Amino acid sequence: MTLTMTAATTPRSASLHLAGELDYQSTGGFIDTVDALIGRRPAPEDLHLDLSELTFCDSAGLSGLLLVHRRTSQAGVRLHLEHRPRFLDRILDITGTFEHLVTSNAPGETGVR
Repeated sequence: MTLTMTAATTPRSASLHLAGELDYQSTGGFIDTVDALIGRRPAPEDLHLDLSELTFCDSAGLSGLLLVHRRTSQAGVRLHLEHRPRFLDRILDITGTFEHLVTSNAPGETGVR
């Protein structure tokens, strides 16, 4: 399976819905899409990643999420990982990156694993 992405923007925010596998083959396209979303002017205040249909994430996908976090932070854009599947929370927990990537408790972003 591949990764499909659907983006939507408003003047103050951007959202990206991911469906499928975030892996070695798809992470580059994911990063490019995020770069385009946060690179628009004016830059969005928030980037919402809807992960409700994410089915798989490998180490390259995790690396991509960490890179997206770094780039959004540098751009002054708040990153929201929404509707995370349980397997992704487990990966984030095991790798010690949960607290780094999941910093708010907005709807769909509970700290509950």
